[in-house]
Order: sequence, then C-alpha cells, then structure tokens
Amino acid sequence: MNVQLADSAGFCFGVKRAVDVVYDAIGKGKKVYTYGPIIHNDEVVNDLRNKGVSVIDSLDEIPTLEKGIIIIRSHGISKSEYEYIKDSGFEIIDATCPFVKKIHNNVEKKSTEGYTVIIIGNDGHPEVEGIKGWSGEKYLVIGNVEEAKKCEIPKDESVLVVSQTTFNYKKFKDIVEIISKKGYDILALNTICNATEERQTEARDLAKVCDAMIVIGGKQSSNTRKLYEICKEECDDTYYIQTLVDLDLNKLRSFRSVGITAGASTPNNIIKEVQIACQK
Repeated sequence: MNVQLADSAGFCFGVKRAVDVVYDAIGKGKKVYTYGPIIHNDEVVNDLRNKGVSVIDSLDEIPTLEKGIIIIRSHGISKSEYEYIKDSGFEIIDATCPFVKKIHNNVEKKSTEGYTVIIIGNDGHPEVEGIKGWSGEKYLVIGNVEEAKKCEIPKDESVLVVSQTTFNYKKFKDIVEIISKKGYDILALNTICNATEERQTEARDLAKVCDAMIVIGGKQSSNTRKLYEICKEECDDTYYIQTLVDLDLNKLRSFRSVGITAGASTPNNIIKEVQIACQK
C-alpha cells in the first residue's frame, strides 16, 4: 500500500506559536491558565493539564482563582473579555493568531466608520465569537449559501465582509459572490489564512488520486472538519480520526493508495504514528 502524507499536515504557524507560548509560561513559576482551550486538540490540552495548566471556561471563574498568568487562546476573544481579563490583576499573554488579530483590527476600525460587518464562518465557533466582539453593534454571521441568499441589509449601508480564517475557500467565494450581487457598497476581505488555503487545496488534490483518505484532528476543530468535507467530496473512503486508536487498519488493507492529511491543531507525533502504522 502506497501511503502519501500531505506536506502541509499538522500545526500551522498560529497554533505552534500559541502552544509554544503556554509551554514557555509553565517554566515561569506562576500558576498558568488558558482562557478556553488553547487549541482544538484534546491530546495537547490534556498534556498541558498534566503539567499544571488550567482551562478557564468563563469570566465568572476569574475572581475565585489564584493569581497568575492567563493566556488568550489562539482563536482570540472579544474586546470586552480582553479588557476584563486585563483589569483583573492577572498577567495576560495574548496568544491570539496574528491573522485573527488582523481581522479584529479591521472590523473594529470599519465598524467605527459605520460599516455593517458580515462574518463568513461558523456561528458559535470561538474565533467567530471573538470577531463578533470587535465588530460593534452592526454585524451578522453567514455560514452557507442559503443564509447568504436570505441576507438583507439596508441598501444605503456600507458592508465589510471578512471570513473565519479556517473557512472553506470555495464556499467563501460563493458566498461573497451572492452578497456582491445585492448592490451594497461592499468591501470584501479574504481573511482565510494562506496555510488554510494551501492545506485545503493539497487535501483535495491528494483525495482525487488516492483510494482512501485519513483526516486527523480534534472533533471540535473547524479546520479539520472542513478538510474532511473536502476529502469526502473527492474520495468516498475518507476517515476522520483523532488518534491512531480511532483507525481500523484492517479497512485500509484493500486499498492500493492512502492519503493522510491533518488539521492545523494536530501534533506531529500523532500524524507520524498514523503514517507508520499504515506503512507496516
């Protein structure tokens, strides 16, 4: 069986940076917290927990906690959350992905100029929730073509369109095209990060030529879920796993070629473990 690993599989720049920030903070001799899981990968979060890092799920917890370091997760948070943590007496380290931070800056600036902000992404996802919190009072989230068709904004409004950094690039283009035809004064920014576009393109190309595909990543990972959807479109035998334990290797024995890709929050050791097991 020929096993092909996508070149772009695994940690992206923003995720690696965020994880490194937490591991570096552990050695400072202070209690370390992350506001929300630092990334969407249970293996990484559990390893950090074993090293004494606690996850804060709500601002309500903060007044009861031992003082120390609070690290902002890679997905970013809202402006009000950031200011609350900054004023809480904790040392704050912002590990927000720089590409996400750029979106925050853009939507904050344009919302103060009177723009309505359209966020293309998955409502409820931590990154989208964070972007909302920098977008002023006039914003809406669009997650698919059907929602784009139903979108109604006063024609005299100026509209800024941004995207969740891990959104499907093809779907983003389709949604922007629909919104653009509605006649708004529109400024559309493709804020899908280059690593996401590259990863999705590579996954699609690999799925087209392989008999089976394995997509590795956390079940809460939006970018991994999109990789799975892309691969499934091109290859019926696509498997979504978190670790090697989730993979039935016997199912793969009948295939001549297997492709492997992984989400931006998947550690290299997990990818290698799956690759080696498939090659045996």
